Amino acid sequence: MAHAKNHDYHILSPSIWPLLGALFGFIMLFGAVAWMSGGAMTILFESITLEGPWLFLIGFVGVLYTMFGWWGETIKENGIGDHTPVVLIGLRYGFILFIMSEVMFFFAWFWSFFKHALYPMGPDSPKIDGVFPPAGIETFDPWHLPLINTLILLCSGAAATWAHHALVHGNKRDEIKQGLTIAILLGLLFTVLQAYEYSHAAFGFAGNIYGANFFMATGFHGAHVIIGTIFLFICLLRVYKGHFTPENHLGFEAAAWYWHFVDVVWLFLFASIYVWGQ
Repeated sequence: MAHAKNHDYHILSPSIWPLLGALFGFIMLFGAVAWMSGGAMTILFESITLEGPWLFLIGFVGVLYTMFGWWGETIKENGIGDHTPVVLIGLRYGFILFIMSEVMFFFAWFWSFFKHALYPMGPDSPKIDGVFPPAGIETFDPWHLPLINTLILLCSGAAATWAHHALVHGNKRDEIKQGLTIAILLGLLFTVLQAYEYSHAAFGFAGNIYGANFFMATGFHGAHVIIGTIFLFICLLRVYKGHFTPENHLGFEAAAWYWHFVDVVWLFLFASIYVWGQ
């Protein structure tokens, strides 16, 4: 009785996942910087040399392993009733703060783009010479493939909303599965078309500020689309396992919030970089 739980909070047991996440995240970052700069790291008394791409890959696989293990434990906690209404409020607030941090992350890329577009470098810089986009840069026509991708992502968001609505109002399992499947397939199609667009770009990442801003902003958004597609796929697997109910579906709700965030960011990217940025 001395150890009986008499509160609504969930006291976590000691976990190795935060430490592993930080460690593998640092290795991935270090490997990415070494990869881009052509560096390497020597370990084990200079007997093993790891190039940047291998360091990045080791860190990336480690981060995926940490995510799989950590979130798997979170799902188990929810299954055994540890996620009380009080705990769910904290989890929701935490995810909202995470999305706000993502908003500020993309705000930095929009800031860079508009700064260089509105105040391009002067005649002292032969690469820009006061013109934006820089002379010789052939931008994408926004009313072809970018517009198609916009419609695809919006339809994917609508399908995810349909699935969420079917879960909350009636727990219609078939409609949930259909909506999530459509959302996932459209997310994959968006990624394929984005890769196709990149392969036909008339400018590169290096050598001009327009290309750097374009690929950083749209590239990070593309990475978020891939992550969001994985979120939705995990939710689909959990639907088949019967994890969600109309009263308890925080994982599904978080994935839907994230997917709608990805939609909104793309609308701003399309309007600013593709349309206005011409």
